[in-house]
Amino acid sequence: MSDVSTDFIIDIRHISKVYEMGDEEVHALRDVSLSIGHNEYIAVMGPSGSGKSTLMNMLGCLDTPTAGLYLFNGENVSDMDDDDLADIRNREIGFVFQTFNLLPRASSLQNVELPLVYAGLNKHDRHERAQEALTSVGLGDRVDHRPNELSGGQRQRVAIARALVTKPSIILADEPTGNLDSKTGQDIMELFDALWRGGNTVILVTHEEDVARHARRIIRLRDGLIESDAPNELHASL
Repeated sequence: MSDVSTDFIIDIRHISKVYEMGDEEVHALRDVSLSIGHNEYIAVMGPSGSGKSTLMNMLGCLDTPTAGLYLFNGENVSDMDDDDLADIRNREIGFVFQTFNLLPRASSLQNVELPLVYAGLNKHDRHERAQEALTSVGLGDRVDHRPNELSGGQRQRVAIARALVTKPSIILADEPTGNLDSKTGQDIMELFDALWRGGNTVILVTHEEDVARHARRIIRLRDGLIESDAPNELHASL
């Protein structure tokens, strides 16, 4: 295992993903290689059909490659089965989705606690960790509110608290401001900025330039290939 490095959280080497669609083969990713280090702030961009959703599923251990090698924190996840992938997701990845994905009848605290239930934490520790996560996103006074009692921005903050509660290696956000108005979206992006400054690794999948401008590195995909991978020039002098 001498080629395995823990210098990167994510190390993808010559990844391809092919889907069988009837008699056709769809090449969603073609020989993609990239490395992501600790405390990076990355936006993955591309038009519809570029492969960014497939890459997000790969980065998030929701899918496995057809060919190539994927190392996550030094672990080879390329050939893992569903149970092993689920374990990696639960331990290492905090997901934030465009649609929030909150349980409608559960309180903010209960929604944030959910990953800790799967992790096997006792009730006291779950409550404490969930309260801490909600406080960190500015919702310490909304722990008993259900989603329908919260604004869109507050719901997304609950979703971010849920992503943070397991203390994951990375936060992976898919179009995190897509269902929010521009002012609320800006507030949420400022929260991601703060999380990155606090030491989190943040990966945003987006088609919006105003979201991507917050990232320090921008990866652009087209036709399943990396078209460009470069530092965000807006932050070059910072």
